[in-house]
Amino acid sequence: MNYEIVVGLEVHCQLNTESKAFCGCSAKFGNAANTNVCPVCLALPGALPVLNARVVEDAVKLGLATNCTIQRRSILARKNYFYPDLPKGYQISQFEEPICSEGLITIETDEGRKEVRLVRIHIEEDAGKSIHDIGDDTYIDLNRCSVPLLEIVSYPDMRTPKEASAYLQKLRQIVKYLGVSDGNMEEGSLRCDANVSVMPVGSTEYGTRTEIKNMNSFKSVEKAIEYEAKRQIEVIEAGGKIVQETRLWDSDRLETRSMRGKEAAHDYRYFPDPDLVPVLVDDDMLDRMKQELPEFPEDRTARFVAEYAIPAYDAAVLTVEREMADYYEETVKVSGDPKGSSNWVMGEVMRTLKEKYLDIAEFGISPVRLGGLVRMIGSGTISNTIAKQVFEIMQSDGASAETIVEREGLGQVSDSGAIEAAVREILDANPKQLEQYRSGKAQLLGFFVGQCMQKMKGKANPTVVNEILKQMLEG
Repeated sequence: MNYEIVVGLEVHCQLNTESKAFCGCSAKFGNAANTNVCPVCLALPGALPVLNARVVEDAVKLGLATNCTIQRRSILARKNYFYPDLPKGYQISQFEEPICSEGLITIETDEGRKEVRLVRIHIEEDAGKSIHDIGDDTYIDLNRCSVPLLEIVSYPDMRTPKEASAYLQKLRQIVKYLGVSDGNMEEGSLRCDANVSVMPVGSTEYGTRTEIKNMNSFKSVEKAIEYEAKRQIEVIEAGGKIVQETRLWDSDRLETRSMRGKEAAHDYRYFPDPDLVPVLVDDDMLDRMKQELPEFPEDRTARFVAEYAIPAYDAAVLTVEREMADYYEETVKVSGDPKGSSNWVMGEVMRTLKEKYLDIAEFGISPVRLGGLVRMIGSGTISNTIAKQVFEIMQSDGASAETIVEREGLGQVSDSGAIEAAVREILDANPKQLEQYRSGKAQLLGFFVGQCMQKMKGKANPTVVNEILKQMLEG
């Protein structure tokens, strides 16, 4: 029997606010354990929570960006459960009345575009962290308690591991474009749980689902879903039944393992938090959040193609990250050369970032300085070969491209007399290749150009070199 995979994702997105969701403690990642805490997030008697307004604004932004209905009135509730790193004994969350509902995210699949529906987006605070890798004991770090989260819950609309990965990547792109989260999966800023089931192809009745936790990369999401679907099919084919449970993804063994029975909503005994008033979104806030929405990748890609006349492929690559798209546009303003700028950003800049594990914000060459370099290439002041030398110098030297070229004597040579002399020496030194060229082996022109550029240390104007070579080769 052939089976179809059914996948829905629950994604926790940590917001990049300065302070926590219900107190003034720092929400910064990486501080010493149990230093970002206060009576409120430690749940000491008499401490009362106060909602961070930025959390509401970020929730509304994400709701608008994902085509959700924004609820003008929503309720914060207590989600009750025991865990050592949850000092309150409950988590402040939303249940019956979330702030955003019924949204939509469009993803690209092998079959084309596909819409994945969202059940809800709701506000939630994070729990602390249990640390198991220090000796034989378990330690608790409560820094993460009350760090603000948005939980994004999809319908079970995805049918392959790749679709689930594409959805998660698209969601990460959206939150980063909005600036509400850094989307760093390794640091836990974006955490994903997958609900997975299988059903016979053609069936409309979903099978029993399991929830997979502990996935911190797109590849892990794909592999975990693929493994779990295969496991469920094997159980069913052997005459067994799938048990609704929470399973842990083991990235070392590449398998899922049973963790605990899956709780139902009533197990958490949700009820409105008596210490917090309802969340109200008025017209002013809604209008302000709409105005603050950025130009998203699809629209920006189309504009780049129309405004800068660059290929659609270039535009798509340049707009994957908002910061990279901004960098490119600033470069073009200075260079006046959209295609030349895209070549350099997609080539040398992205290569350097990858090699040095940098974000574009950490890159040492500003778009103004890169634009100046590209402008010099376009004007014929320097060749591409020299430009690459200048680019390397610019990474450790704060001077402009113009200053470096002048200081190092790297300006392009267009003097026909100097180039003609170099060409004559190259032809005299390679009589065999000269005879082959004149016998019809026209591809040797590139050999002669390369030899001449090498002799003149890359400074010769390639256009002039080609013109003089052709004249002398035919003579």
